[in-house]
Amino acid sequence: MIKLIMSDMDGTLLDENGRLPEEFPAIAGELKRRGVIFAPASGRQYFSLRETFRDFVDDFIFFAENGTIVMRQDKEISSTTMPKSVALQILATAAQNDNIFRVFCGKKDAYVQNSQNRPEFVDELGRYYTHNSFVDDFADVDDECIKVSLYDASAHADTVIYPLVKKYDGQQQVVLSSDYWVDVMAFGINKGVAIQKIQRQLKIAPDECAAFGDYLNDTEMLSSVYYSFAMANAHPKIKDIARYTTASNADHGVIKGIRRLIDEGLLPPATNS
Repeated sequence: MIKLIMSDMDGTLLDENGRLPEEFPAIAGELKRRGVIFAPASGRQYFSLRETFRDFVDDFIFFAENGTIVMRQDKEISSTTMPKSVALQILATAAQNDNIFRVFCGKKDAYVQNSQNRPEFVDELGRYYTHNSFVDDFADVDDECIKVSLYDASAHADTVIYPLVKKYDGQQQVVLSSDYWVDVMAFGINKGVAIQKIQRQLKIAPDECAAFGDYLNDTEMLSSVYYSFAMANAHPKIKDIARYTTASNADHGVIKGIRRLIDEGLLPPATNS
């Protein structure tokens, strides 16, 4: 029986307008009655996820910042940081192109330089980092770094950002998170590694887990569970990895996938509580 269900957010659970499906509260209640834990697993900041799921904070596990920090009931249960000196070096490298917007992702906040306080970035920043501060210099930030995020408004992160920072791959983890974003994290950490840690802590096996994803930063997550679902709108490589497919995010594929699991008797029976 499935005990834990993970889902990516953008391009997966959220619809094409960045909203939760209307059916989500009902399906979340159904999972709770069946004793199944739901876990958003996203590149988004924990504070952003917490705001989206404000009514479910006590029930969910949050795999935030691509698994670099995991929270449950507002308590940190796992995190992986990178040395601040390394983060500053990566941010300086990305600054060679002033059209690359740079975020120092800390445990307490997300930090952006005042020099990049520009409308084309601030609106996008607010979607993923609802808790943010502007600073004159990243070196002055008093926080641990869990991730460096880099944004290209032209939607060519693979050719604009990645070539600049790919030299860090191997020393750190460099991940193309979407057409717009590249994330750089400590080597060896990703959604999948974070999920495996929680599986061990909760004594939940991979064949007792399901996951839904659409993009390359979901690769390890889908490989960490048996019931792995690719969205209809997923990257071709994700479709190759996943055992199952579901409808697109616009067609509420996560909801349909969970209902399929229920219909096939793969979740525990519901209780009346």
